[in-house]
Amino acid sequence: PPQLQQWVQAGASLLPPGLLPPGLIPGTAAPATAATASTARFHNFRILGWMQLADDKTKDEVYDIFGKEKNFEAPKAQCMYAEFGFSFQGQGPQNDVLVSLSCNQVQSFNFSWPYASKTGLGGDTSKRIIAVAQKSFGG
Repeated sequence: PPQLQQWVQAGASLLPPGLLPPGLIPGTAAPATAATASTARFHNFRILGWMQLADDKTKDEVYDIFGKEKNFEAPKAQCMYAEFGFSFQGQGPQNDVLVSLSCNQVQSFNFSWPYASKTGLGGDTSKRIIAVAQKSFGG
């Protein structure tokens, strides 16, 4: 009945955009897809925000996290859904590291990971990375 469809559409209009698949409710138009060609990416992952670390204490914490083998272990999963990316520039080329907290591991780019197959986040490494992100982005 038309009244039932009106109720469903009214209820659906209260939901956040993107929650329902396009075209699920008859009579609703599918939203236009956003252009992805202009979206900034870091190793194929969308960049939602970035920050250059200016605070020496935070920089030291990042170097301490990635600079010690004890912070890493054998990975428990073989997936990569990177929530964070780090880029280090020294004398040579840029060295990049993707961090997947949901998969509890890292992936290196432009350099060989120094800890062989220990790409899993060990101990409190995830908490330390989250603390760096919160301090940097104010979360």
